[in-house]
Amino acid sequence: MNPFIEKAILVGVNLRNDIHFDYSIEELGNLAEALNVEVAGVVTQNLERINPSHYVGTGKIEEIKSLYAATEANLIIFDDELSPSQIRNLEKDLECKVIDRTMLILDIFAKRAKSKEAQMQVELAQLQYMLPRLVGLRDSLSRQGGGTGGGFRNRGTGETKLELDHRKIEDQIAKLHKELDHVKEQRETQRKQRRKSEIPIVSIVGYTNAGKSTIMNQLLEKTDQEVHKQVFEKNMLFATLETSVRQITLPDNKSFLLTDTVGFVSKLPHHLVKAFRSTLEEVRDADLLLHVVDASNAENQYMMEITNNTLQAVGVEDIPTIYVFNKSDLANLAYPYVNNDQIWISAKEGKGLDELLQLIRQHIFSDFITCTLCIPYDRGDIVSYLNEYAHVLKTSYDEKGTILQVELHEVTAKKYQAFWLN
Repeated sequence: MNPFIEKAILVGVNLRNDIHFDYSIEELGNLAEALNVEVAGVVTQNLERINPSHYVGTGKIEEIKSLYAATEANLIIFDDELSPSQIRNLEKDLECKVIDRTMLILDIFAKRAKSKEAQMQVELAQLQYMLPRLVGLRDSLSRQGGGTGGGFRNRGTGETKLELDHRKIEDQIAKLHKELDHVKEQRETQRKQRRKSEIPIVSIVGYTNAGKSTIMNQLLEKTDQEVHKQVFEKNMLFATLETSVRQITLPDNKSFLLTDTVGFVSKLPHHLVKAFRSTLEEVRDADLLLHVVDASNAENQYMMEITNNTLQAVGVEDIPTIYVFNKSDLANLAYPYVNNDQIWISAKEGKGLDELLQLIRQHIFSDFITCTLCIPYDRGDIVSYLNEYAHVLKTSYDEKGTILQVELHEVTAKKYQAFWLN
């Protein structure tokens, strides 16, 4: 059985000899395949500037039409966001369904979103994208039934949305903003509680499909966390959209929270970044970032640049970062290997995790101190608490109470200053 639902021609314009153009087209093909769309052919053109009326030069239209007919495709995907007039003109001249990279990514997000919050964020981005394009999209989407892979599946998109007028769509956008503001308040409350707990926060960031979820799962397994806490992982773009938060407890009772965020991609739609802003802002509270990079991809420097630019766009700056070059086995690089705050690992093989944990420890537990406490015998509750939640190096007893040599966070140590012996 053929897993592909539709067949598409990809069209891209290489502006002023962009060195990343070939990768952009390759990535567009991967995005299409993530929605079970078969790539039937590719048409490219070198231009100094985008044609404002048709995106490509009008002479290219015939070439696209010929390839479309020859391959029996039923969809044409353009590698950049198209303006409302470009969609209108292209559909009129090509006489077929046309979508752009933005619509493709929005459709992937719509299918991957599981939580209520992610679904609302995606719907908001879709509506904001569609609002100025209603006239251009009306004929195409009402005829074809939505985006790709059988159309947008989210409630209230595709045909039904086009039956609404601008005012109703604007009302729905306002409603979603209000609901998301409420979710944002809840998220902020959770963040405040996490900050109060004094547990360090480590956030995993990086390009989509770099192996972020695999690293999270391997660290959970390495530290004997329960299997049910593992997150979904798959070798595909945007496998996970939900922000996962897990507590990692190390053998010496030190703990940190590990958070995983949505992956990035080049030309990530502006509306989507805006809609997911509160989710991405989680990273701003991190004490440390693990920037995961696919070491086996020739474009990994470009991917790092895109990730850093997207993080800056949501106000994530000046957070200590460990660069984790994953998939080193596929890149034929020596691993595990550590160089300052860079580490080469293979998460799939589970190699380099001890070294990674050691790097994490050096960053987030640098403000821990070792002190000796004398806890009176009538305060057994403190001894129990420290044995359970702190790293007790040595225990002895004298007539005054229990003597504990213990490693504590500076702030926690000050709470027990009355019991200090040294």
